[in-house]
Amino acid sequence: MTSQLAGTSLRYAAIVALGASGLPVDAQPALLGGHRLDDFIALLVKRQAASRNLGDIALIAWCAAQAGHALLPDAVRRLREFDRRTAPEYVVESAWVVSALAEARARLDVEEQLAHARRRLLGSVVPGSPVFPHVTGPGLVRSYRRHVACFADQVYPVQALARLHRSGDDPAALAAARTTAEQICRLQGPGGQWWWHYDARTGGVIEGYPVYSVHQHAMAPMALLDLTEAGGGDYAEPIRRGLRWLLRPDELGDTGEPMLLDDEGLTVRKVYRGDPRKIVRGLHTVTTRARSGLRLPVIDRVYRPTSLDRECRPYEFGWLYFAWGR
Repeated sequence: MTSQLAGTSLRYAAIVALGASGLPVDAQPALLGGHRLDDFIALLVKRQAASRNLGDIALIAWCAAQAGHALLPDAVRRLREFDRRTAPEYVVESAWVVSALAEARARLDVEEQLAHARRRLLGSVVPGSPVFPHVTGPGLVRSYRRHVACFADQVYPVQALARLHRSGDDPAALAAARTTAEQICRLQGPGGQWWWHYDARTGGVIEGYPVYSVHQHAMAPMALLDLTEAGGGDYAEPIRRGLRWLLRPDELGDTGEPMLLDDEGLTVRKVYRGDPRKIVRGLHTVTTRARSGLRLPVIDRVYRPTSLDRECRPYEFGWLYFAWGR
């Protein structure tokens, strides 16, 4: 197997910077193209000024806050200017706004901005549901799939709300984070899989696959560890189950390819069904739109989750360092 570099991403660069911030200073340049962390964040803030993506802008502000960077006021100002207060946003990006401002509040006056971001995130949840949706309001996704939320839509709000509570004593935020964390842990697969798509109306699983390695080794642990540090409970056993899946995924059997490629220093990105045009996800979306929990068992039998995606993206290691470099 050979690896090949391809593409660039401002978002992934910011996530890697967040992860690198917890490493020893002499180890950081190896992850940052030879740059010192301060210089790398300065480059990100410069590019943030031209970005039109709320998630990228929020992540860069979070980086600057995490590092106590001299350009933090510029990064937060750009976030304030770009964040549309009356328009729907993606929940993941809305969560990153909360995380950024919760980190920045010890250094800058961001309370009004943070209060709005908190209301938007908490207010996005369907009343009575234990999970977060994909968007904070109508208009960003087609109506037939508005009820479909993904794993990222759960872990980033859990993390953001836990960090919000730690930064300023917010029991309601902590309670919301615990509700969602307990739900995804309750639904965790028998092999430790963190499932991919959830019904935002009920909290049930719509489609479990793909199972992403980054969910197992980084995203679930970082959110649940942040929640534990905020006083939200002990999630050590679900974290351990998720990590064990990486060593021997049930889906691949005893002779399957490992998910951790030690020689290459990479991970296999995901186990998935190999279905053309994501047909299983589409069918489950349509059936559960009609009736929550409705499934087509024959589809699961035809499209078994035995395929591998060997792509490996930089943010996977950014979040890995961020999760465990504490």
